[in-house]
Amino acid sequence: MSRMLRAVQFIGRAQPHHWGRRKLVAWAMAVGLAAAGHAVHAQEKLTVAVGGRGIGESCLTEIGKDAGIFARHGLDLNIVYTDGSGETQQAVVSNSAQVGVTSGMLGAMSLYAKGAPVRVIGASYSGGSQIYWFVPAGSAVKTPRDLDGKTVGYSTYSSASHVGLLALQKHYNLNFKLTQTGSAAATLTATMSQQVDAGWAGAPFAIDQLEAGKIRLVMKASDSPDVDKQTVRVIIANADALKARRDLFARYLAGYRETLDWIFSTPEGFRAYAAFSSLSEPLARRALSEFLPRKALEPDRITGIDEAMADAVTFKFLSGPLTREQIADLIQRPGK
Repeated sequence: MSRMLRAVQFIGRAQPHHWGRRKLVAWAMAVGLAAAGHAVHAQEKLTVAVGGRGIGESCLTEIGKDAGIFARHGLDLNIVYTDGSGETQQAVVSNSAQVGVTSGMLGAMSLYAKGAPVRVIGASYSGGSQIYWFVPAGSAVKTPRDLDGKTVGYSTYSSASHVGLLALQKHYNLNFKLTQTGSAAATLTATMSQQVDAGWAGAPFAIDQLEAGKIRLVMKASDSPDVDKQTVRVIIANADALKARRDLFARYLAGYRETLDWIFSTPEGFRAYAAFSSLSEPLARRALSEFLPRKALEPDRITGIDEAMADAVTFKFLSGPLTREQIADLIQRPGK
């Protein structure tokens, strides 16, 4: 029974009839507003750093916040967007953000090995079908082998686009000139103006450009079998904040899961995704089915840890593999 209804019933029993209906309703409304103000006040603030607005699963936190999903879990989110995984990780290390979304797994391993206060609390993307490299429609580049010796973009150090590019270079036995190009929007500009030969993107970004034939997809991170087995991006937390308030992070993950279910299971959620991504509904469906399948976004599914560690050593993110005890300390599941 609501606080307002109890108040109305109490007043109805306890006060004489000369109060009148108008005064009764006014008093009940005041109680209701006070209760609502208390509920808003009770929401706890949490700062979330998100890498690359409009890229892949970066949409989930903002969509969930706008739909009131995180508020139902008692959270008032402050969302800060970054240009990529490296910036997201640094925000979490400094505790200017308590949660980081779309952080590269290898970067998180590297920071942990160096003693940084970072813990992995969930997956944000598993597999490699979402990150892709493209060229302008008129480019002479047709296949990955045409990029040998040419400039190929990635966002920031230790990001999924960086690690994916290293893996593709190894897979094809080619020599790319790896070039940090920052955000997907900046990369599109650099690629179309021929400052780099090929740029990176993450669906749904530039799906409309692909559909219109303005750019051509040359390769995906999933072309490397090693990458396709792994959880490549994760949700990270500041270790000190996590130790102090695990329930806060458990509630964030609960809201994150609920947002995923809403997008994939309801017409309203799907429309919210399409609107956020500025895509028509047919293009939004293509983005989800081809690049962002529900299974790949499951936060409780962390896969390919051994393969990720092997890549981390090969690409010099780690000097040696983490022990099982270290992995158990690095990956923590609040609320599980």
